[in-house]
Amino acid sequence: MLDSLVAQTVSIAGHNRDELEAYLATPSDVSSVGAVVVIHHMPGYDRPTKEIVRRFASEGYIAICPNLYSREAPGADPDDAAATVRALGGVPDERLVGDVKGAIDYVTGLGISNQKVATIGYCSGGRQSFLAACSLKLDAAVDCYGAFVVGTPPEGMPLKIGPVVHMTPNLSCPLLGLFGREDQYPTPEQVSELEQALKENDKVYEFHMYDGAGHAFFATDRPSFRPEAAKDGWAKIFDFFARNLA
Repeated sequence: MLDSLVAQTVSIAGHNRDELEAYLATPSDVSSVGAVVVIHHMPGYDRPTKEIVRRFASEGYIAICPNLYSREAPGADPDDAAATVRALGGVPDERLVGDVKGAIDYVTGLGISNQKVATIGYCSGGRQSFLAACSLKLDAAVDCYGAFVVGTPPEGMPLKIGPVVHMTPNLSCPLLGLFGREDQYPTPEQVSELEQALKENDKVYEFHMYDGAGHAFFATDRPSFRPEAAKDGWAKIFDFFARNLA
């Protein structure tokens, strides 16, 4: 772990060249390192997500998180911004891919980049990490309990999204999946369906299912936090990135 890093807010060009706010953290005194695009969860571009960005930088990676809600709620409190976007049906898939591409272009343009990039996402971001990996050329992707990769939102949930498991043949990189056995979005059965699609398409992947954990078991500020699962999950993530982003 590195002791010195620089964290700052930057502007990037997202989908359709829209200007987006993004949170960037870079390790100091390094050269030729991989990058991680952190896709924030449904609650938005918040403090816990920025802590995750800094954690990756402390481990020696360039890390960036684009604010996917920049257009609808610029400068808004994360809770208010998330409520606004949720009421509008969520972030459109095409726009998400364009925003992630903008983040990739930004980090690979930095002098310390080795041109290898991964995505990681939690909750809705887990689905979007998979979506990005099936739409863009990546070196690794992590899906942390991504809801609706398989299955559709229940009646009454305003999200205008559908499953993306049909995109599995286009997966461009190895995939790491971390899931809780007590989760309802996705259920273990939905995880198994995704795993079957990966097998049928000869994709490189590894999945880990944690007993006693439900949704958001990485979230240290929530009752759902499961320290043992989160600790093992972080170890799996860093091992995965060490193998694919070096």
